[in-house]
Amino acid sequence: MSRGDHIASTGLGRLFRGQTAVDFYGKRRIGLIVAIVVIVVTLLSLFTRGLNLGLDFEGGDAWDVPASETFTTDDAADVLEENGVSTTGARIQRRSGETTDVVTIQIEEVSRDVALDLTNGFAERAGVDAEEISFSFTSSTWGGEITEKAVRALVIFLIIVSIFISIRFEYRMAVAALAAMVHDVIVVVGVYSVFGFEVTPATVIAFLTILGYSLYDTIVVFDRVQENEGKYAGVRMPYEDIVNISMNQVLMRSINTSISSILPVISLLLIGSGLLGAVTLREFALALLVGMISGIYSSIFVATPLLAGLKANVGRKARRERLTGDNLRAAVIGSGVTGRVAAAPTAAGGDNDDGGDEHDDDAKTAAILEPAGKLLTHPPRPRKKKRR
Repeated sequence: MSRGDHIASTGLGRLFRGQTAVDFYGKRRIGLIVAIVVIVVTLLSLFTRGLNLGLDFEGGDAWDVPASETFTTDDAADVLEENGVSTTGARIQRRSGETTDVVTIQIEEVSRDVALDLTNGFAERAGVDAEEISFSFTSSTWGGEITEKAVRALVIFLIIVSIFISIRFEYRMAVAALAAMVHDVIVVVGVYSVFGFEVTPATVIAFLTILGYSLYDTIVVFDRVQENEGKYAGVRMPYEDIVNISMNQVLMRSINTSISSILPVISLLLIGSGLLGAVTLREFALALLVGMISGIYSSIFVATPLLAGLKANVGRKARRERLTGDNLRAAVIGSGVTGRVAAAPTAAGGDNDDGGDEHDDDAKTAAILEPAGKLLTHPPRPRKKKRR
């Protein structure tokens, strides 16, 4: 029995079998409104709170002092005040792991004499030798160079991606893909701004990785859209239907890809950062996790609906009501090329919980079957008369 002969009775079953009939285009406004709200919140947070830039970007001095019962974050703040260094803007936190337990102090850049006095003060208060304290300093100029190079790499990446997609597909798909990638970066920046997470070089690396992942998921959808566009080229099917059919066909694949990509990132957060205490892994994995979740959303609710809006009515004079419900499901299952798949009712008596409307009229069903027949059936070639 083929998957088109029997429709699963549950939404999960239809998802697993590739029998969904979600009207993604019909819900495009909801998805775009959510994306716009997130962007607005991010911009407000950036103007009011800004980003918590790490030492590598702002520049300054940092100490890692072995923590103990006699040395806490309050003791570190006392040492700073005793040496005339303001604690305003200073970052003092305790980092614990299986092998390390230190108090990290980060302040603005001070003179080398003051830095030496602070090192000795931390050592005396913690009851350790000064050599056991790790000290590092970063110039603010170097942090500016990192930021400049990161922005330059981002611009070059976007230009190359635009050219590639325009050549491989078309310029409208390039516009939609770029919009989705910008959305993902803004979402990650917004999360870091709203929750005050520290931005480090590892975070910037994760940003670029996010762009690649977002692009991959979007290209998978666009490839199926282009494939179906060619299949229905001869029957002038509305682009909205092509988008809905394509999205439902690759929905399970996108979910599987996303889950298989997110699980290793969660392992980095729980095991690498939580159990092993690798702070760098946490800084990288956190941005990567947020970006991947955002990439899933943008490829479904931003890139493809935006593409449908850009290409709606382009070169298509014939219009009809958009396929929904069982009629959309029939097109999804048959891919519009079987010529024998009709709008099959669900096991629950035609109840559709995939977000489509219930329309069982024969005209819309025929609209699905007619393209299939035209694509696969050809009139017989006339035989040539033999000359006598």
